[in-house]
Amino acid sequence: MRRRIIMSMLAGVTLVASTLLGAAPAQSADAPAEFGTDWHDPVTAALPVTRPDTRSCAVTVAEAQFKDFTPYKGTYAPPRGCGDRWSKVVLRLEGKVKGRQFDRLGYLHIGGVEVFRTSTPQPSPDGIEWSVEKDVTRYSDTFRADQDVEMLIGNVVDDTYTGIIDVKVTLTFYAGGAAATLHTAEPAAKKTPDRVLTLQDGTLTTPRNSERIVAEVYATGSGGGCEEYWYLTVPDAAPYSCKAGDGPYREVQIKVDGRLAGIAAPFPTVWTGGWSNPFLWYVTPGPRAFDIKPVEYDLTPFAGLLNDGRPHRIDVSVVGVPEGQAGWSTPVNVLVWQDAKSEQVTGKLTAHRAGDLGNSSTYTPGSEHRLDTEAGHRLTVAGYVDTSHGRVRTSVDRRLANTSVHRWTDGENTDALKGTWTDDETVTVDGRGPARSTRTHRTYTMDGTTTLGAGDRLRTVLSLGDRAAVEETRGGRRTAWSRLDDSYVGDATYTANVPRDQRHAVGTTSERYRLYGSGGCYDRTLVTVQGTLTEDRADC
Repeated sequence: MRRRIIMSMLAGVTLVASTLLGAAPAQSADAPAEFGTDWHDPVTAALPVTRPDTRSCAVTVAEAQFKDFTPYKGTYAPPRGCGDRWSKVVLRLEGKVKGRQFDRLGYLHIGGVEVFRTSTPQPSPDGIEWSVEKDVTRYSDTFRADQDVEMLIGNVVDDTYTGIIDVKVTLTFYAGGAAATLHTAEPAAKKTPDRVLTLQDGTLTTPRNSERIVAEVYATGSGGGCEEYWYLTVPDAAPYSCKAGDGPYREVQIKVDGRLAGIAAPFPTVWTGGWSNPFLWYVTPGPRAFDIKPVEYDLTPFAGLLNDGRPHRIDVSVVGVPEGQAGWSTPVNVLVWQDAKSEQVTGKLTAHRAGDLGNSSTYTPGSEHRLDTEAGHRLTVAGYVDTSHGRVRTSVDRRLANTSVHRWTDGENTDALKGTWTDDETVTVDGRGPARSTRTHRTYTMDGTTTLGAGDRLRTVLSLGDRAAVEETRGGRRTAWSRLDDSYVGDATYTANVPRDQRHAVGTTSERYRLYGSGGCYDRTLVTVQGTLTEDRADC
C-alpha cells in the first residue's frame, strides 16, 4: 500500500498506567459498535515507576503549549530540602490535546543532556489526557546544578490539524534512604554515575580517573519519511515506494577515534500513526511507542585510551540508511563512574575483533513481490584499567541478527512483514573477587499485514513483541535473573480517504506485559474494543 497513506509524524517514553504496582483492578465496559468522537485516555500495561518511602521534593521543569517548532526554553534549579544525593529521581509529563493531530516527536534537554525522548498519542475530537513517567536517577549529576532547559514537541497547527499539545513536566526527588525494590529487565541496579557528559563538537573528554564509561544513544528512525518504516525498505531493484540500496537492515554503531567500539540493533518501534492505522494505537500503544529507551554501549575497554585528558572523536551512525537521507536522530550521553582514590586511571585496549557485517536481501518478483533478508554482525572488545583497588578487566561481546520476509502486491494494497531482530550481549568484569558477568538476550518481533480492499476498507492485523532475558553470574554462579515479555496484538479496520466521521472504524487491541525473575513478578493485561477499555487484569 502506498507510503502516502502511511505517512505520519512520531516518536516516544514510559506512559504510566493509572494503577499502582500490583494493584491493577479488573475492569469491563460495554463497547460501542464502532469508534466515536471520544475514547479512553491512553494507557499501557507496562510496569509503573516504583518510588521509595522517603521525603520528596518536586520541581517544575517545563510548562508549555506546542503549536509549531519553537522550543520551550527555561531554567532549572535544584530542589531544596531533599539533599543532593537522591535515592530516586522521577520525571513526570502530564499532557492534553484535542481535535485532530498527528503523533509528534519530542525531547527534553537539561544542561544539554537528553533526559527524555517522547512522542504523543493521537487525540480524539473531544480531547485526551495522558501522563508519562520515567526513572531519571542516572542523570543526578546534571540535576545538582542550575541548568538551562530546552524542550520541543514539534507540531503543526492549522485549519486541518487543530491539536495544540499542552504539557507540564516535573522532577520529583526522593531523599537518600531505603529505596523501593525495583523490578527490571536490565542488569541489577548499579550506583548512579558520578558524571553525565555530552559531546562537544563531536568529541568526548573524560575525567582522567574514569574507571567505567557507558554511552547511551536515543536512536530513533522517524520524521515522517521512509526511515520511520526502515524495516519495510527494499533494494532499488524491487518495485516499492520506500527504497534503500542495502535493504531494511539497520544497525546503530558507535566509533571512538574512527574505531568501531559498539554495535546495537535499533528497536523496530511502531508509532501511534503507524501501519496506516491510528485506530490500533488510540488507547494502547505498541511496545516502546511511548518509551524511547536509549541504546547502551559499555565503552570501559576504551577507558585507558579516553583517560589521557585529550578530546576524542565519537561518531554514531546507522548502517543501511541511504547516503544523504535524513530520518534518524542519535543524541549521545556518556555516563562515567570515577575512581575517587586515583588522580588518573590508566589502562589499555587488549582485544578488538569485528566480524564481517553480513547483509543479504533477495528479491523475488511475482504477483506477490517478496523480499527475504538475513543479516548479522559481531563485535568483541576487551581492555583493562589499573585502579586504586587493582586491575579490572572488562570484555564486551555483542552479536546482532535479523531475519525478515516482506511481501506486497502491485500498488501496495497488500503489504506484509514478518521479522525478528536479536541483540545478544555479554559483559564480563574481572577484578577483585570472582568475575562478574551479565548476559542479555534481546528479541524484537513484528508480524503484520495491511490490506486496502473493496470500498477503500483498510485493515491492519499486527502483532509486536519486546522480549529480554537477563542473567547475572559471579564466579560462574547465578546471582540474579529476569525475563521480560511485552506483547501487543491489534486488528483494526476503517474506510480510508473519507472524512473522519465517515470512517466507520472498528478495532480490538490487547497488550500483556510480563516481567518476572529473582526480583519478583509483574503481569498485566489490557484489552480494548472500539476505543473502550474492556479488560484490565493483573495475574501475579
